[in-house]
Amino acid sequence: MSSVTGAPGRVAPKKVLLAAPRGYCAGVDRAVQAVEQALDLHGPPIYVRKEIVHNKHVVEQLSKRGAIFVDQETEVPEGEMVVFSAHGVAPAVHENAAKRELRTIDATCPLVTKVHVEARKFAADGYTIILIGHEGHEEVEGTTGEAPASITLVQTADEVDRLEVDDPERVAFITQTTLSVDETDEIIAALRRKFPSIVSPKSDDICYATTNRQIAVKQLARECDLVLVIGSTNSSNSNRLVEVAREHGAHSHLIDNHTQVREEWLEGVETVGITSGASAPEELVERLVQLFRDRGASDISELRTVDEDVRFMLPKEIRDELAARA
Repeated sequence: MSSVTGAPGRVAPKKVLLAAPRGYCAGVDRAVQAVEQALDLHGPPIYVRKEIVHNKHVVEQLSKRGAIFVDQETEVPEGEMVVFSAHGVAPAVHENAAKRELRTIDATCPLVTKVHVEARKFAADGYTIILIGHEGHEEVEGTTGEAPASITLVQTADEVDRLEVDDPERVAFITQTTLSVDETDEIIAALRRKFPSIVSPKSDDICYATTNRQIAVKQLARECDLVLVIGSTNSSNSNRLVEVAREHGAHSHLIDNHTQVREEWLEGVETVGITSGASAPEELVERLVQLFRDRGASDISELRTVDEDVRFMLPKEIRDELAARA
């Protein structure tokens, strides 16, 4: 395969293929808007517990506008306003915020809230709950906090064999929303073999955006030599896109932005695919495309696999404030 050169020593692919859908999901868009609207309505500072979404660029831009990101709600001065991130929080966080008389805006993604509701219901019905997810991820911590005595975390299919529960007939599973669909299916299959009576949620917990972006990147990988995924290193769904691309035959790398593209990645690459995680803004994609355009890439097109039309309303606290001011 060949590459074209836009400038001496700078190789570029002939073709750039953009995955669609890519980038912001409805939950991320809602969470980012919640912080922006809070800043517009109340002025800085607006405190945010954890990163509002897992994207370095988004956090930096909001910080410039006056958002202050903290690790815990206990770091927020009493009486101030705090936004809870899209990943969700445990009930104890709400309790701490109430004790400190914090004004809260809950930007938890509605699809994460759905998993929290499932956890509470299964626990109330006496089930041992197997949570499929990544240890230490904020979403997993928030979900576990809903029923800590009932939830056991499983990260791989191999861990299922070592599972021991009080009553094998009363087991249910839930999942983190941003997992690899294929890997999660393997874990669920292992759970069903070990616990034939295991109960599942009424609908999949992995969110539509994670699923759709993985479908798109599978197709992209089949048609590209290299797939670049724009997203931050702590973004679960972005890391999964890199893994999926590699599993389907393409070299793949995770980058925060266009400045992180390495020359050696492009050697011998004729077609490069570009996608972005669900928390990465489109402007980062546009800059990466422009990099290749400036180097002489002449064929830039989009590979559309799924159409998305999901929208979520802003958090109630924001909607009420907007209505009051109107």
